[in-house]
Amino acid sequence: MAIACGIGVANIYYNQPMLGVIKRDFAGSAALGMIPTATQLGYAFGLFLLVPLGDLMDRRRLIVMQFVALGVALILAALAPSPGILLGASLLVGAAATVAQQIVPFAASLASPEKRGGTIGTVMGGLLCGILFSRTLAGFIATQLGWREMFWLALPLALGTAGVMAVTLPRNYPHAGLRYGAALRSLAHLWRQEPTLRAATVLQAALFAAFSAFWTILALHLEEPCFHLGADAAGLFGIVGAVGVFAAPLAGRLADRRGPQLVIALGSVLTLASWVIFGLWGRLAGLVVGVVLLDFGVQSSLVSNQHIIYALRPDARSRMNTIFMTGMFIGGAIGSAGATMAWGWGGWAAVSGYGAGLAIVALILNVGARRGM
Repeated sequence: MAIACGIGVANIYYNQPMLGVIKRDFAGSAALGMIPTATQLGYAFGLFLLVPLGDLMDRRRLIVMQFVALGVALILAALAPSPGILLGASLLVGAAATVAQQIVPFAASLASPEKRGGTIGTVMGGLLCGILFSRTLAGFIATQLGWREMFWLALPLALGTAGVMAVTLPRNYPHAGLRYGAALRSLAHLWRQEPTLRAATVLQAALFAAFSAFWTILALHLEEPCFHLGADAAGLFGIVGAVGVFAAPLAGRLADRRGPQLVIALGSVLTLASWVIFGLWGRLAGLVVGVVLLDFGVQSSLVSNQHIIYALRPDARSRMNTIFMTGMFIGGAIGSAGATMAWGWGGWAAVSGYGAGLAIVALILNVGARRGM
């Protein structure tokens, strides 16, 4: 399931390092810059329209169907004769790639309560591997063979994973007893009725905002005279982010033993510490140390917050995941927009203050959640 998560989520990021190669094939089309946006929009639609289905039908069947749909979308992308068709195929790829968000709550439902944190951490480790290495793989394949070949390579990965999931996963029938329209309407009810879900979502949104603020401005910061580095150097920081792969399982096991709120508090402290280092240690080594702490902090908190929300309503895990992940990505968008404004106003120092402020918000929310227990 961890490998399947990585294979699924990787499809969202393949197009990002291939944009230059794609633009050479479709010279003169301004719409090509919207390919990553179309993929992300597809992912957002999938979160709202597809992930809730996990509470309504056999999850094994749903996961297999989404991987097959992903394969069809990849064929359309590989064969796309025009930018418009490639944009449409990218939208479908993003929607089908939300299969990763079907797998995580399914894994949580299969685990016993005392092992749920470790299970979520393991599966999230696979998801993080997919995010981390997708850009590296796509950049290499597109440079050596071409961008269409990357989509053709992704096709057997998707269909092969569908076959493996069909053979290995148990059947998992829903408990909700809802129709599709009622399930979508219930998202608002779950938000109102579950204060713990609201707290976890807002807290993780604040941490993901701090995370996104760093990655949004990093390339601009590295171009400053004190570094004189380009986009390729910024990309190498993603390799440093591999620590998140190890943080997720460790955080899950610690959450099982000591409780998730402690891990979330530690994650918030690490996120704050990373931004203090970014602001005060103005050297490349400071960025490296800071990004390690930032990745550990945000990923540890993510796994622990998922541990909390999946324990609330077993019959609504997929819908809760929809709410939680949507809130987290909204936080990321706010973090990116705010960081861009801070950069224009006061440079890296202002961005560091902004990131630290977001981490402090998360700490305050964590203290409030612990007192409310």
